[in-house]
Amino acid sequence: MKFLFASDSFKGSLTSAQTIELLTKAAGEVFPGCECIGLPVADGGEGTVEAVVSAANGKLAAAEVHDPLMKKINAVYGITDGNKAIIEMSAASGLPLVPEHMRNPMDTTTYGTGELILDALDHGCHDISVAIGGSATNDGGMGCMKALGIRFLNKDGRELSGFGRDLSETAHIDTSGLDRRLYGCSITVMCDVKNPLCGINGATRTFAKQKGASPEIIERLENGMCNFRDIIKKEFGIDCDMVEGAGAAGGLGAALSVFLSGKMQSGIETVLQLIDFDEKLKRADLVITGEGCADSQSICGKVMQGVGIHAKRLGIPCIGLAGSLGSGAEMIFDYGISSLHCIVDRPMTLEYAMTNAEALYYNAAVRMFRTIRAGTEIIQ
Repeated sequence: MKFLFASDSFKGSLTSAQTIELLTKAAGEVFPGCECIGLPVADGGEGTVEAVVSAANGKLAAAEVHDPLMKKINAVYGITDGNKAIIEMSAASGLPLVPEHMRNPMDTTTYGTGELILDALDHGCHDISVAIGGSATNDGGMGCMKALGIRFLNKDGRELSGFGRDLSETAHIDTSGLDRRLYGCSITVMCDVKNPLCGINGATRTFAKQKGASPEIIERLENGMCNFRDIIKKEFGIDCDMVEGAGAAGGLGAALSVFLSGKMQSGIETVLQLIDFDEKLKRADLVITGEGCADSQSICGKVMQGVGIHAKRLGIPCIGLAGSLGSGAEMIFDYGISSLHCIVDRPMTLEYAMTNAEALYYNAAVRMFRTIRAGTEIIQ
């Protein structure tokens, strides 16, 4: 029996690598001599760089960059195959980097994310994937592009700094200084939201509140973003309200798409491509995947859905092992997941489940593999 293990982390309790370790141990107990392949995976959110670097035998690179408030920090990204970079924008421009009492997207910038891209270029990378979840910003990606050489000017020709507050002042965008190395680069934008740049479902009205914006600030930012949209449409002929994902990460999706010709792609799909998942999948008889909570959101670009789709495409059965089962969990069965198991074996508090996640996961894995063994015995 050849197993392939590819589970997301259980946020706050188990890493993707830990699930592989526990599944391998449990499988060996029930199927002595079985072959186990473990691939850490993620869906473009927290842990994506770590998962890709581990699965693809890559390396981590560190760079001194600026955080959303323009304070210097060290941020890490991944390099695989010598010339591919995987960057989490949250490492440089993420909400956790801003103290709660200082959160105001008028005063934050994606400049540090641009610095990470520059560092990847300096390392010889020309295939760059950027995961754009978890931002502290609403600057339209101006900060990121400024770091890469683009100038945003007001009506008097003065260069703007690239913060959220500068959106309303933008009158002209000068791309002549864009780092020339980017013209030979492939840019993939790992994005699982489809929000346009402006409007009721746009970057500001959908996400700015959680980044610290008051109702008044939301109105100012929205007006600024509409101005930014109009300047882009006027000077580049692209309406960012018609670009799915343009509003992701406070408009960084728009900037990466318009100025770097970035290709929007599902986070989990990008990860599976980067780790050459399908080639490893062909060697398996059965796939085990999972995530912290299986519910209706599991079919919105999460790990189980992506792994299940690929397994189904190759005709390989796939089972999910989740931390909990919520409303709509059964919808995952339409995406290649044959069966779904939960690690919780009795009534318990969330705190208890989180604290004892390792033991609960291992015991559930053993039960799952025993069920699998019973199925193979029936077939025989």
